[in-house]
Amino acid sequence: MNAKPVRRRRRGGALVFSAVLLATACDGSRNMDKPLPLFVDSPVEYPLELWEQDVEGSTLVRVLVNEAGTVDSVVVAESSGHPALDSAAVEGALAMEFEPALVNGRATKAWAEVPIDFFKEPKPEHSDSPGSTSSRSATGDST
Repeated sequence: MNAKPVRRRRRGGALVFSAVLLATACDGSRNMDKPLPLFVDSPVEYPLELWEQDVEGSTLVRVLVNEAGTVDSVVVAESSGHPALDSAAVEGALAMEFEPALVNGRATKAWAEVPIDFFKEPKPEHSDSPGSTSSRSATGDST
């Protein structure tokens, strides 16, 4: 049985990324500089089929950022209610790169929460998402 090719849409819709809201060092340290996102273009792609069906939603993912700044693991902390949006969020989060968290000046593994919103139109600047500080469209343009 052949799998149906997955088509993704990168242009036209908005994917909103808020700053990393919460970071926790794996060793429990509280004196930590949190991981900082390094990507300019959004690594998350809006599934074309859901775009065409006007399906929108938000997924909160937790990412485990290693000492090199790459993502080792992704967990859906809050589902959008649409498995395909959640899967796109996880797939994109795995491609994210960060400046690693630092404890006493040394890189360390840390969990961070990243909210990912799938909307066809950008949300107003007064987003009700807690901690919203920046946004990027699917093409990576700042809004």
